This record gives sequence, C-alpha cells and structure tokens, in this order.
Amino acid sequence: MARRRKNYFHYVDQDSLSRISGEPLLTPFPMEGSVSGHHRSPHKGSSVEFAEYREYTPGEDPKRMDWRVFARSDRYYLKEFEAETNLRSHFALDCSGSMGFGDPKSKLEFGKSLVSTLSYLYVGQGDAVGLHTLRRRKPQVLPAKRNPSQIQEFLEVLGPVKPKGDTFLAPALHEIAETVRMRAMIFVVSDMLDEPSEILDAVLHLRDRKHEVVLFHLFDRQELEFDFDRPTRFVDLEGGGSLITEPTVIREEYLARLDEHVQELRKGCLESQARYHVVRTDKPLVDAIDQFSAGRIGGKAA
Repeated sequence: MARRRKNYFHYVDQDSLSRISGEPLLTPFPMEGSVSGHHRSPHKGSSVEFAEYREYTPGEDPKRMDWRVFARSDRYYLKEFEAETNLRSHFALDCSGSMGFGDPKSKLEFGKSLVSTLSYLYVGQGDAVGLHTLRRRKPQVLPAKRNPSQIQEFLEVLGPVKPKGDTFLAPALHEIAETVRMRAMIFVVSDMLDEPSEILDAVLHLRDRKHEVVLFHLFDRQELEFDFDRPTRFVDLEGGGSLITEPTVIREEYLARLDEHVQELRKGCLESQARYHVVRTDKPLVDAIDQFSAGRIGGKAA
C-alpha cells in the first residue's frame, strides 16, 4: 500500500491570500522571464506601457512613429514601450539552529509559512519561484518554475526541515549570486545572526548581478524586548555552549547592540537599494505580507 503524502498546506496563510485578493505583486526593477506577465522587462517591446521616445533611424518600422511629435518638432520619433514579463523569485530560507528559537512558533516555522504564502501568491499570478534552504550541510535547491505543482514541491521540501547547525547565511547568498543567472527577485528570510558587514557584502553581490533583494529579518518577541526577570540560562542553539546570568544586568547593553545591528543592516540595504523588513514572529503573518506588499499591489511598484 502506497504511503500517503503528509499535507503541509497549512503553511500557506489563508488570511494573507484573502488580503491580497488577486492583485499582482509588482517589482520596481526590470525582470527577465520567458513568458508575458505583470513585470517590467529590461528589453523593449510593444506592450501597453509607454516608456520613452527615441529618434527614428531610416529602415525602422514607421508604424510606431509619433506623428504628433513630428508636427510639433519637424523631427521623426518612435514610441518605445516596456515589454512586460513574468518574474522569477528565489526564496532563501535560513535553516540554522538559531531559527529554532521562538514561542509559541519558532522563527523557522514562521519563515516556512512566509515563504510558502509568498510563493503561492507569485505562482498564482504566473510567476516562477525557486527555493534555497540555507544550511552548511545538505542545503536543498528547487530551480525556479511557474507551474502550480511547484507549490507542492516547496511544501514537501519545507515541511520536514528542522533547524540545525551554525549560521551560513552570507556564504550561501554569495553562492546564489553566482548560480542564479537570470535577473530575479531574491527573498532572504533569516534571523540575520551573521556579521552585518558580511551580510551586506552578499547583498551587494546580489545587487551587482541585477537581482532585486528583499530581506525579512525575523525576531521572536523575547529577542526584541528581552523581558526576562530572573536569573536565566541562555543556550546557544548553534552549538556555542550556554550562559547563566541576571538578565537585568545585561538588558540595556543587549538592546543597544541589537539596535546597532538592525540599523547597520537597514542603512546598508538602503544604500544598495535592497528592501529590509523587520518582522515579529508573534504577530500575524499577514502583517509581514502587508509590510512587504505596500506600494507593490496593482499599478506601478514603489
């Protein structure tokens, strides 16, 4: 008797799906794809979206000549349009040990839901999605595809994944920059427990390859508030031992360093034109989707 597949569809958040309500999620950067879609292409075409004029060269198709401009300027100009294309999105999910922290839901479980929901939305609008599980040992990669069965493939990879091992974020992002050849949208879902300078170097590498980059920086409530009120044993989930201390003694310095870490990432992403979102895993997933989709739904992307 064949074994039944485990159903991981609960990772696709229904509240987020209903909030988006069928409107396309757009990207502000030109994308390369294989079929027509909602997004701007770096290649010129004859789509509905007017882009610019350029001077006519003898031998070119006169059908795109703008005779009104000729009447005003006595010069021949052609209309150019932005070809619309489908988007390729690659989702990079940090699966290191620290992602296992969180109550009642770990950062990894939240990340699985975020990746599953966004990929479902993109496939639903005809875009291709790929997956990268970021870990030092046995990372998994699903090449970008646009067929609906890709969501089932995502869920079958994501569902069983457990948090394990030390952080391998920056090297993994450099590898994605080297291996994802076509211009794409790269989503990074992580608690960013790597040196900010190393993360930002990897982000810049991705941007140099013409990818759009979106970082979702996941935090459990306790990481942001550090409201422990009694001597506590803090365990390094990535194998670095443990420490028993009085939280009130270190709280101020901890929060200051955390703020420095976040601000360095925020500033670096702004400078490289990457998107950076701080996400609390104790909040509804739809809040993260709303934060990301602001300015991207319908019309032109911000």
